[in-house]
Amino acid sequence: MSHFTRFRQLPQETEATATEDLPPDSSPENTSEHKPDGAVEAEDEGTGTDTDTDTDTDTGTDTGTDTGTDTGPGPARGWRHRHPAAARAVAWTTTALAGALVLVTLLLPNDPARLTPAEFARIPVEGIAGAALLLLLPRTARRMAAVLAGAGLGVLTLLDLLDIGFDEVLGRGFNVVFDWALLGDGASFLQDSIGRAGTIGVEIAAVLLVLALLVLPALAVLRLSNLMARHGARATGTTLVLGTAWVVSSALGVQIAGAPVASRSTSDLVQARVDGVQATLKDERTFAKEAASDPYHHTPGSRLLTGLRGKDVIFTFIESYGRSAVQDPLMAPGVDAVLAKGTKRLRAAGYSARSGWLTSATYGGSSWLGHSTFLSGLWIDNQQRYRTVTAGDHLTLTSAFKRTGAWRTVGIMPGVTKSWPEGTFYGLDHVYDSRELGYKGPKFSWSTMPDQYSLAAFERLEHGKPHDKPLMSEIILTSSHNPWAPLPKTIGWDKVGDGSVYNSIEKAGKRPVAVWQQTDKVRTEYGKSIQYSLNSLISYVEKYGNKNTVLVFLGDHQPVAKVSGDHASRDVPVAIVAHDPDVLKRISDWGWTPGLNPGHKAPVWRMDAFRNRFLSAYGSHPGPAPSR
Repeated sequence: MSHFTRFRQLPQETEATATEDLPPDSSPENTSEHKPDGAVEAEDEGTGTDTDTDTDTDTGTDTGTDTGTDTGPGPARGWRHRHPAAARAVAWTTTALAGALVLVTLLLPNDPARLTPAEFARIPVEGIAGAALLLLLPRTARRMAAVLAGAGLGVLTLLDLLDIGFDEVLGRGFNVVFDWALLGDGASFLQDSIGRAGTIGVEIAAVLLVLALLVLPALAVLRLSNLMARHGARATGTTLVLGTAWVVSSALGVQIAGAPVASRSTSDLVQARVDGVQATLKDERTFAKEAASDPYHHTPGSRLLTGLRGKDVIFTFIESYGRSAVQDPLMAPGVDAVLAKGTKRLRAAGYSARSGWLTSATYGGSSWLGHSTFLSGLWIDNQQRYRTVTAGDHLTLTSAFKRTGAWRTVGIMPGVTKSWPEGTFYGLDHVYDSRELGYKGPKFSWSTMPDQYSLAAFERLEHGKPHDKPLMSEIILTSSHNPWAPLPKTIGWDKVGDGSVYNSIEKAGKRPVAVWQQTDKVRTEYGKSIQYSLNSLISYVEKYGNKNTVLVFLGDHQPVAKVSGDHASRDVPVAIVAHDPDVLKRISDWGWTPGLNPGHKAPVWRMDAFRNRFLSAYGSHPGPAPSR
């Protein structure tokens, strides 16, 4: 009986003893290397399972038993022996897919503008360093490192995809500290847009994607590491060649279609995320101090807003009303016509208007950041800043009216569907949310009710009632909220009723899925939504305004990039409308454009600058009351 036959017939012997009994030329490694190439590949790679047992020095050379060896007749031989050609095809395909997956996860950019083939035709230094490390590690450590590295690549890929999604919608990347809560808001928006069933489908797909990103890269790196261990010499040589190519490409600045061949994008992104987390934590501390320091904090109410006493002041935010609406070649003609006619209509009713530009703190969404920036005079461009300021007592425009004691302050919030504790921070005596406005009609996708109904409810519940104080109101108009389908239509004010009239209008409207199939359709419907909101507001002032009416209206942010473009500004129009000439005379030095449509050369301020300018124009300078 030969030594090799004895080894196969005595599986109970230890691997070390069995190996010692083998002659030098009969080791499992040598016998496998003398097999036909197809058999080696099919046995080594057919299942992706690591069947090697490393030597004591762990040089990556395979000296273990071959689990694919014939152990007897029948099914035990395995499908790889029965179908060697298919086994080779599966092995090579699986290995190729594993390599491609690792390469994609290493080179995937987090900027949608860089999603080009050239980005994936580069040499990632992280892959070279990782391969070198795996070749040096012992078997158990190599396996653990491979799984952890693959899972880490999956997490980084997930964050890259979140960056791309946030950039498309909000014009910025994903913040790993405080943006997780926005994913829930996104799910709510989807449900309003495509229904509960469609949202559940999207959520299931998202969960499966996350699981795949955590599992598949880990399996891919593990497979490649096993392959390198079985073919240590070739793997080492390949790693050295790629490392040399990376160094030479980096030194010479070699590029493909503008992308450097020598890539270190993964390392740079990891460093950027670490820096981002540190900057976020530092910003939180810095902003808390900034929010606590307010020049108007001690200004008594008797010195605030003296130039508006006796006026009914209405602050109105029009959802997604941005510069694109009045200057984009496709959308501007219709919107500009509404603004031009509106200026004439209001002038005929005795009103004058001035308009300018404000740069919003947000883009594409997160409207509450724009609202709080405008009202507080602080730059609130993330959720943590919003939480910080609303948890304090920083003076807002609306709370300034309340401090005077000369106004009743109310909020009309059709987009609020549950408890909203921020109402106290904003100094509102009463907040009418979607549950208190008496609406009996259908939702228009995300918007709970048409703008014209919200304004009619304001007239019925507050403005049209006798009151011993003038009103200061904050009104949010939501009909121009994404996805802009279906859209309501302007109807006679006497026909609004409880909103039931909108049932037929909603049913006849377009569906979001149909509109979003083409970019031009989305942009066209967005423009129509802005026209509707503006018409509703102008018509309300015409019908229900009086000599004491002062209207301040503006957009909260630009629409998403699909509508406004990839490089759109964050500017939004703002206008002040008043019947009393003295109201606009007080802002004559602002340089704003006469009418509702701000000119191209009208001043552009950051949105947080408005509060102080407004309080200064219509009241005294900040500070405590003079001491006696």
